[in-house]
Amino acid sequence: MSNEMIELLIKSFWETGYMVVASTVLASLIGIPLGIILTVTRNGHILPNTVINSVLGVIVNATRSTPFIILMVAIIPLTRMLVGSSIGTTAAIVPLTISAAPFIARVIESSLLEIDHGVIEAAQSMGASPMQIIYKVLLPEALHSIVLGITLAVIALIGYSAMAGVLGGGGLGDLAIRYGYQRFQPDVMIVTVVILILMVQLIQFIGDTLSKKLNKTKL
Repeated sequence: MSNEMIELLIKSFWETGYMVVASTVLASLIGIPLGIILTVTRNGHILPNTVINSVLGVIVNATRSTPFIILMVAIIPLTRMLVGSSIGTTAAIVPLTISAAPFIARVIESSLLEIDHGVIEAAQSMGASPMQIIYKVLLPEALHSIVLGITLAVIALIGYSAMAGVLGGGGLGDLAIRYGYQRFQPDVMIVTVVILILMVQLIQFIGDTLSKKLNKTKL
């Protein structure tokens, strides 16, 4: 493999990292509050509200059920409005964020619903407000599970970022398509796949380790 190709691999690796990190942060900022709202507005929870829960649930389900490639094309006008272009690494962050946020929301909801309702009732009996229950009971109790869920979201984003390369999003996916597939360079394709696999393995290892530590701390 030539020095030029190695430089392209390094550049593409950092582009993928940039897309994944930025979209994970943005999707978490949207998805975590959304997941909390979906949980606490359920019937029988601390802030039941059927209308809000139903509307948000429909929006989340609709977004999650849309294939990423279709979503990326469908929101091109929004992407252009937000970042000034629909092509490039920064532009790919918009659909990546919109795709991951509902997933993270459901992960948060699932994690929070695992908490024994007796713990919530105990906090309520001591006069804790809904906000205190959320920040001092729900989130700390579910933190290890949330970490595992966000780890899955990051891994999914690595795959989505590779798909974004098909539509000019840059990163390892773009490199694999342009050189590995279109220019018939199988060595580039193989190296790209290996790098993506190693990224996923590393993220999963970090997520599992952190989740175990948080779970032991809670115990």
